[in-house]
Amino acid sequence: MHKLAPVLNCRHSAAEGTAAPLPDGAHKEVALSEHGTGPGGVADAVWRLRSRGCWQEAAELLRPHAGRDPTAALERAELLIEQCMFTAANWAEAEAALRLAEAGAAAPGRRTAAACARGFLAYVASVLGRRDRLDEAQAALGRTSALLPPDAPGRPLLDFRRGLVAENLLHDPAAARIAYRRAHDAAVERHDDLLCSYTWRHLAGLAMAGGDRERAREGFRASLRLREELGFTVGVAPALAALADVVEPAEAVRLRAEAARLVQALGGVPVWLAGRLQVPPQGAVQDGAVVRAPGTA
Repeated sequence: MHKLAPVLNCRHSAAEGTAAPLPDGAHKEVALSEHGTGPGGVADAVWRLRSRGCWQEAAELLRPHAGRDPTAALERAELLIEQCMFTAANWAEAEAALRLAEAGAAAPGRRTAAACARGFLAYVASVLGRRDRLDEAQAALGRTSALLPPDAPGRPLLDFRRGLVAENLLHDPAAARIAYRRAHDAAVERHDDLLCSYTWRHLAGLAMAGGDRERAREGFRASLRLREELGFTVGVAPALAALADVVEPAEAVRLRAEAARLVQALGGVPVWLAGRLQVPPQGAVQDGAVVRAPGTA
């Protein structure tokens, strides 16, 4: 059985004292948001909550700062967008947080980061929500690319998100592979282990689709290992389930059972994986969303 940090049930308790110690600097490794700094000593607490799927509680820690600190506003928006990705819910709250971040983004770097977040929200809404926002996703990410220097810190995250759009909305695996590879190489160079866990996972998914099961196993195992090492508990179940698709039947049964146990412990999150693993629904879907497996986490 894989070693996991204790699961914090956000529906009952968000006490920081229940969280296990993190690897040194783990809170800085943020695949879905570069802005994992947080004001003062908030960053560690935000990571502990986020990594266990407690996005609402993490966002509340940033709320007092979001009105006056553009970085905190953007990080809060990214947290709530990530919540949408895992729960297919709370779209209006994520939209409101992103609009606040966009309104306060005066500096060029913050404007590009907000545009990148806008593109990602449109992507997630297209995959999990009620309407197609492909044009909005492409426009926002294209605007980000035009404004962002090639060696900017935000470029790996942008490349990853453009890969998601290419793979899951444009159905262009060749373009997706190029974007994921650029993101992966840059993430390795920058020691961004959480982003690496995402790029490994998606490169492995493309390898599996192309019939290269050995390369797929390598990528899925690397993704799982990184998420366990970082304590990114909410992302471990998708990694377990993905690996189960390319291993021997006996191991696959064990991996899926472990993934189901973890999803249930997290209150049915991710909702799209809960359905696939036949975990009993726990009321995570709201706003009339139609849940499909997004290939995102």
